[in-house]
Parts: sequence; C-alpha cells; structure tokens
Amino acid sequence: MAFDIDHFTQTSERVGWEDLDLDVFRDDPLPPATLRTLRYMADVEYHTVCYLRDMLVTPSHAEGDVTAFMTFWNREEFWHGEALSEVLRRHEISLDFDQLKAKRLKLGWKDRLAPIKQSVAANLAGTDFIAVHMAWGAANEWSAGTAYRRLAVLEDHPVLATLLHRIAKQESRHVAFYATQARTRLEDHPRAQRLTRLALRRFWGPVGTGVMPESEVTHVMTHLFSGPAGRVQAAHIDANIARLPGMEGLRIVQDALDRRGVPT
Repeated sequence: MAFDIDHFTQTSERVGWEDLDLDVFRDDPLPPATLRTLRYMADVEYHTVCYLRDMLVTPSHAEGDVTAFMTFWNREEFWHGEALSEVLRRHEISLDFDQLKAKRLKLGWKDRLAPIKQSVAANLAGTDFIAVHMAWGAANEWSAGTAYRRLAVLEDHPVLATLLHRIAKQESRHVAFYATQARTRLEDHPRAQRLTRLALRRFWGPVGTGVMPESEVTHVMTHLFSGPAGRVQAAHIDANIARLPGMEGLRIVQDALDRRGVPT
C-alpha cells in the first residue's frame, strides 16, 4: 500500500505528555539502568538533525516526498527527545543543548567530515543511494520502535509505558514511509539491492553508534535485547529487514548484539 505523504504532513504533531503525571517519578523513581537507557534515547533523538544534515548533501534531497517526510520526521524526533528529557528532569538529570554541543565537538573532524564523506559516497552511487537511505532508515526505525515498546514492557510503569507507546506509535509511521520507499526502490533494481545489502551488512550499527560512547551502546543493547525475550525482538527486527527485496538472510541486529557480547 502506498504511503500518503500528504496525509502524513497534515497529521504530523508533536508527541504529547502534558496529560501525564510525570511528577509521580519523584516519589516512584525509575531504576538507574532505565534512566541510563532513557538518557541514551533522548540524546539520540536530539541528534536526528545531524542525520538530516548528512542526508541533505545526497541525491535524497532532490526527492520531493523524501524531503517533505524528513522535515516533519525531524520535528517529531526532536519532540521525542523533549518528552524523554521531561522524564529525566523529574530525576534531576538534565540534558540540554550545551551538553549536546560538547558531545559533537568531541567528535572533532569525524563529525565535520561526515557530510562530505556522505556526499561523495552518495553521489558516486547515484540515485541508487536513495534505496540505501530508505532501507537504512527502515532498519533504524524498526529498531527504535521495538526499543521503546521493549522498555515499556521491561519497566512496566504505567506513566512511562504510556509515553513510550505514544513515541513508538509515531515511529511506526516513520517505518511505514521508509519501508514503502525501500521496497519500491529495491524491487527489480539489482544494483540498488547490492549496494544496500553491502551497506547494511558492512556498516550498519545500532542507532546512536558513532555518536554515543560504545559503552553506552552496549548498555542499551544489553538492557533491551539480552535474554531469550530480548533476542526474539531482535530477530523480529531482522525478519522485517530481510523481507525487503534483496535483503534475504540479513541479521544485522543480532550480529550487532553478538559483537557486543549481549547474552542470549
């Protein structure tokens, strides 16, 4: 089924939390491991604008539906970060722009060169790069939505679960766009399939890789996806990715867990 970009842009809205009693966390605080994961999630959501920056120097920026989607996608992801930050603030944990700026500065030339490297690679690939972009985005959004729902189950806190499910619902709309675009651009396009498969197999990492310290990536992956139940969720993400044309047999999420020694 085609994705209705006009409907998406007309119905896009920031995630709401004003009706939730977040002050309940002052008397019933979340455990440290969960707060650490929430901090990671908020940080990653705030960094979405950097991903958008990198995409604007690729062939994707010339596609009207793609740029329209990414404009509103970036806005929704920003508000996900704001919502999670409100929970963190109830635990006396602050996450502000200066901290994020400092994190970007620590990346140094790696961050400054990222758009240039992206531009060169993307323009060498030509329009087939858009298929890579869409499949990569689908993998990220499948992962993000699963992560939010998984944390809601693990923590089983009514207020937190409500907020996380609201965020996950918006992530599901993002998945719908990316996956629909990826299928269309991969179907009957062998070169696009080869490039996408290579990119996902060789270079994909859990959302936040390269921005967050590896110790934090490992913590979040272990917190959310360790043990039989967690591995089932990881396998489900991989199954969705593998159903994209030409991506059969990929298990990039499970491979990422294995590399980090996440218990099965």
